[in-house]
Amino acid sequence: MAEVILETNLKDVKFLRRGKVRDVYEIDDYLLIIATDRVSAFDVVLPNGIAGKGRVLTQISLYWFNQMRDIIENHIVATEVKDYPSALHKYKDILEGRSMLVKKAKPMPVECVVRGYLSGSGWKEYKKSGTVCGIKLPAGLVESSRLDEPIFTPSTKAEVGHDINITFEETKKIVGDDAANKLRDSSLKIYKKARELAEKKGIIIADTKMEFGLFNDRLILIDEILTPDSSRFWSMKGYKPGKGQDSFDKQIVRDYLLTLDWNQTYPGPKLPDEIIEKTAARYREILGILTG
Repeated sequence: MAEVILETNLKDVKFLRRGKVRDVYEIDDYLLIIATDRVSAFDVVLPNGIAGKGRVLTQISLYWFNQMRDIIENHIVATEVKDYPSALHKYKDILEGRSMLVKKAKPMPVECVVRGYLSGSGWKEYKKSGTVCGIKLPAGLVESSRLDEPIFTPSTKAEVGHDINITFEETKKIVGDDAANKLRDSSLKIYKKARELAEKKGIIIADTKMEFGLFNDRLILIDEILTPDSSRFWSMKGYKPGKGQDSFDKQIVRDYLLTLDWNQTYPGPKLPDEIIEKTAARYREILGILTG
């Protein structure tokens, strides 16, 4: 099995923070974002990771950042180690293929979610109230129904635990009317373009989550975009409304964990090799389909 990178230790580079998957450093006027092979489920980072996952996430993000440049600027400065500050060159083995040198943007305090299909927390809310994030949807929809028009359903950013879905009006209160409108319009444009490109390759993008930041007072796209960790990808061939769909992500991990007697709190259980390899194969498969 390929080497698994669970954490990084760039000794002479300023370490900023460790997320569920990414380690972030500061160097000169930039941030260095490294996607590790860590995997989280039910908001718990598990003790062993998925080999190659960080590379897959990075390469898919780079593909989509490039596709969306006509819609909005992004935070990428460089993606090849040879173009990074010289102090990073000795870490090439760790960084190549799984890192990005990016602009220091100020992150917007909301997550931007677009849904084109009814799934996950959106489906749960719809069953109770016929709405998703306060948006009234037609009656009679079933799980995984395609929506006539994609909807913008933002959420709060939780440092710990789950993000909380909020209405567009609440978003305006947090970021102001002008910024909220820009976030919504940019998110919907990105989703619609991505959906069109993915469908040509036999993939449904059911929903996706993206992040924006301010750089020199301009709104730019940051973090990751349209990866299996931030989106639900389904195969058009196997799509059948009325039930949950098989997705190209860590669903295999979640399904396995649900068979265990585990209370979904830290520490998480160790994953068997078979589950790791199956999940790694799913990540590699969607990378191949999307980016060719």
